[in-house]
Amino acid sequence: MVTEIKLGLCNPPEPIYLYVNQGEVDGESFVWYKFNISQDKKIPVPQRALTGYLSELRLTTKEFKGRDNLKLDIVVSADELYIIRTGIETNFAKSFLLAASLVQDFDKPLIIVANAGDENTVFCNLYDAVTKTKIYREWSKDLNWATIIRDIQSLLGATSNSIPEPPLTPPKLSVVPQPVPTQDLRVKNIRTLLDYPLDLVKEWLQFQDVDRPSLLNINQVNELIKTMCLAWAAGKCDHPNHAESSYQKQVVDAVASGADELTAISTWMQQVQTAKAGAV
Repeated sequence: MVTEIKLGLCNPPEPIYLYVNQGEVDGESFVWYKFNISQDKKIPVPQRALTGYLSELRLTTKEFKGRDNLKLDIVVSADELYIIRTGIETNFAKSFLLAASLVQDFDKPLIIVANAGDENTVFCNLYDAVTKTKIYREWSKDLNWATIIRDIQSLLGATSNSIPEPPLTPPKLSVVPQPVPTQDLRVKNIRTLLDYPLDLVKEWLQFQDVDRPSLLNINQVNELIKTMCLAWAAGKCDHPNHAESSYQKQVVDAVASGADELTAISTWMQQVQTAKAGAV
């Protein structure tokens, strides 16, 4: 589709990031905001909804107060390219994923709504932009988040090349596919998810006579990741062999079948914690 290109002064063609949080700035309440890095200032966004085409979901590691945090980036094509960034474990992320898992056709625009909850929490409601119908899925403790994310990403991959452009607007910015993570980034992302001490990773690497994971062979990296995961699970399983057997089935075997490793580990962690809570 050919769209009109506006000539003259404009803003740089960069994504607009929306950060999800409930708060107040200068007496103005908000549930999401933009951030001015140069001024270290939050800019409240008064509108609670964003209408556009969901084009990508991705997990991103970002440093905050000296610690790495895992974020869910929800990429939306509209009048501009928007990226809604929220913590992977937040109520907003989970309520969005629940509703988005029911969408079968991402060629159609959606309305993403941020709703304030209790105690500074923010939830997400999703609507069909054409019919204004709310898309809702019941919460269940048996949800497999790895499968939900993978299924949405799979559908987006099948439709991302056919997303129509909004009429009479600047052309949609294409999303550059993220490169395949290096072994260094792979270990960093998993270490962050597990909250595993960096010093212990450095010590493990020293025993292998290297200073970074990318200098190891793939089997050694896999062993390092397994070591971190089982260390996290220590004390959370009643039977010593349960953590290792469940890790093999729910992570190693799942990844071999095409699952995203980070989401598979996250789901495994949730199931280990659920099993422990149920045994108490």
